[in-house]
Order: sequence, then structure tokens, then C-alpha cells
Amino acid sequence: MLYRLSYVGGTRSFQILSGRGSYTRRQAMPPTIDEVLEQARCRLLRVQPEQAAAELGQGTLLVDTRTASQRAEQGEIPGAIVIDRTVLEWRLDPTSPTRIEQAKDHQIRVIVVCAEGYSSSLAAASLQDVGLVNATDLIGGFEAWKAAGLPVKR
Repeated sequence: MLYRLSYVGGTRSFQILSGRGSYTRRQAMPPTIDEVLEQARCRLLRVQPEQAAAELGQGTLLVDTRTASQRAEQGEIPGAIVIDRTVLEWRLDPTSPTRIEQAKDHQIRVIVVCAEGYSSSLAAASLQDVGLVNATDLIGGFEAWKAAGLPVKR
């Protein structure tokens, strides 16, 4: 069997060629990463660095998902909890046996921080998917935090 793939007007068409003739199957194109990001951000009440700093002092979990090398190079946010992105949902879901101590219930306020505010939006939306209704992210990520003149630990 041979396949011929074409894209027309947001639809993916597969022309399937076989010994018995051919037929075309159409299916919608999957969303682009920019569309997925936009959909995630529509669900979030994203915060500016100053608001995140104020909430950190009131018991909000500020979760830094940047890599160890990014934190070593750029610095760390004092008071932030470092959680690797690959285990974020398991560490913050209150029903998970591998949750962190602070993840007591689904109402906990979580602000996710990444380097520039892109992957943190996707992470915060994923946290909402597991029931953390007050999860959001920092607009502009660590770069915005630093640009705002907020504390950075070297």
C-alpha cells in the first residue's frame, strides 16, 4: 500500500493507493504548539512578577521548573520550590503517594515559573487538569522576575 499525504485548508488528506484502487481519508490537522499554548493560557489567570512575589509571602507555592543548569547560570528565586517538570503533577497532586508535604489539597495556590513563561503555562494547565484549580504561571518567567528587580539568589 502507498500513501500520499497532503494538507489543504487545515485538513490532512491521506490518499491510500492499493491493488484495488484508491480512496482518500480526511482528518482535521492537530493543533500547533502555539495553539495549544493559547488554549492553556485561556484557562489561566496569569500573574506578573510583583504579584507572584507578594503571594509567595502569603503561603502560595512558587514552583520553579527550570533545569539545574538554568538555575545555576541564572540564579534562583528565594523561597521557590524546585520541582522537575517531568514529575510536577505527581509532586503536587494531593492524591499522589509521591506528593510534596505542601500539596495538602486541590485548593492550594501554585504559581509555576520557567525561564520565559512558555512551558510554565502548559505546566499550570496540566496542574489544573489534575484538579489544582488555583494553579497558574508567571508571565515572562524567571526573566521577568529578574527584570522586575525581585530577589535572586546566586
